[in-house]
Amino acid sequence: MLGNYQQTQLRIEIEASASAIRDSLIRSEQLEKWLFPQRFSAGMPEELHSGLQFTSWIGLVGIHHQVEVAKPNCLRLILSQGIDGFHEWYWGEGWLQSRLEGISVLPLSLGQTLNLIKLRQFLKK
Repeated sequence: MLGNYQQTQLRIEIEASASAIRDSLIRSEQLEKWLFPQRFSAGMPEELHSGLQFTSWIGLVGIHHQVEVAKPNCLRLILSQGIDGFHEWYWGEGWLQSRLEGISVLPLSLGQTLNLIKLRQFLKK
């Protein structure tokens, strides 16, 4: 894999319940809304679950995801192709933590920050 090893971890406060945060991360329909313009492979199930594999695209860069863990307060994705690494999400009442680690030419810290801002705005609606 070409690129640099990068790691980033952010924790933010969000005015939302743990279940609303969970639904935004686990329910495919909501995930696709707040991550727009990122695109996802066709045929996504209603909810992400352990063992599920799918691909998303940021422009022309494809990122393969394998859901390793999907629990009421935790989501862990193994990433390959555009990012070789993992993305972990943990959440509770009013907070969200994201940890992203991998090798990529994409600016992971910038992407993670922008995505958390978009998620916070999505949950304010």
